[in-house]
Amino acid sequence: MIKILVDAMGGDNAPYATVAGAVQAVNKDKELYIILTGRQAEVQAELGKYKYDASRIEIIDCPDVIDMNDVPTEAVKRKQSSLIAAYWMLKKQDDICALVTAGSTGATIVGGQLILGRIRGIKRPALCPAIPNSRGGQTLLIDCGANAECKPAMLCQFAVLGSAYAKAGFGTESPKVGLLNNGTEEHKGDPLRLETYKYMSEMKGVNFIGNVEGRDIMLGECDVVVADGFSGNIALKSIEGCGKMILGVMKKEFSATLGSKIGYLFMRKAIRKMRAQLDFDKVGGALLLGLKKPVIKSHGSSKPATIANSIANAAGIYRNKLIPAVEELLAAADIDSFTVPCNDD
Repeated sequence: MIKILVDAMGGDNAPYATVAGAVQAVNKDKELYIILTGRQAEVQAELGKYKYDASRIEIIDCPDVIDMNDVPTEAVKRKQSSLIAAYWMLKKQDDICALVTAGSTGATIVGGQLILGRIRGIKRPALCPAIPNSRGGQTLLIDCGANAECKPAMLCQFAVLGSAYAKAGFGTESPKVGLLNNGTEEHKGDPLRLETYKYMSEMKGVNFIGNVEGRDIMLGECDVVVADGFSGNIALKSIEGCGKMILGVMKKEFSATLGSKIGYLFMRKAIRKMRAQLDFDKVGGALLLGLKKPVIKSHGSSKPATIANSIANAAGIYRNKLIPAVEELLAAADIDSFTVPCNDD
């Protein structure tokens, strides 16, 4: 059995979405065993609405919930919450493979570092969502919000982490890695980007193709896009907003007149394919890369399908042995052989 923890109280739609998503996941994958952490009465009431194999879903009662107004470091230390209980179980029990949460991003990152711990040699974990691209695949964007301020060594490690994820998670043999910048030329960018470019060009085990621009993320020009958490988060939110705007305009225009409704009947197959390609929920949440075990951070507004896909993603990451792949690639890249300034260990 593949045991996966789900923070049942995390997110805007908890525990409805988290419980429904967990049920969808176990009904689809017979190897899964889900442990739901949260307020037992509320979680049990939600479970009572569905049919599922009761021997493969367990509840751990936790009285507290970390909400979006809590200061992450304080909440991690003082609250007996569903998220923190899950982290301690993930740390202490070797047979538990991963954690899925739609709760506070800050608390997820803090808990991951203080409780679970980082892979040996990793300076900072990074959030890495898989973004649908025009080639029908995914582009990994790392980092998209965990580290607002970065140093060159951190961005170099993000390249290693993203490459390992592309290989183990999506079967990409030699992932093309690009550095997010305001131009593709080598001389473009601020001091951080200029210095990082130099070091990435010398790295072993990373297929660095140079600078890429924001538009290249969804065009699929490379497999992994490396960014600091500040610019990466802006890029991610812009892409998500653009996708929602396109789908919203299409829905409005195709229902505006009788002619457009008739036109939709002829185009609906193509439109459905387009909607599926722009569906950010199909891969699930963002993987918090760099921790000792997989942690998937889903949107706070996640629906049941998003949670189910995040659980499936976590199971796939475990099956494909991502953490050992990261450790192997980190050793091959030999980052420490470069004189890369970084004083934030």
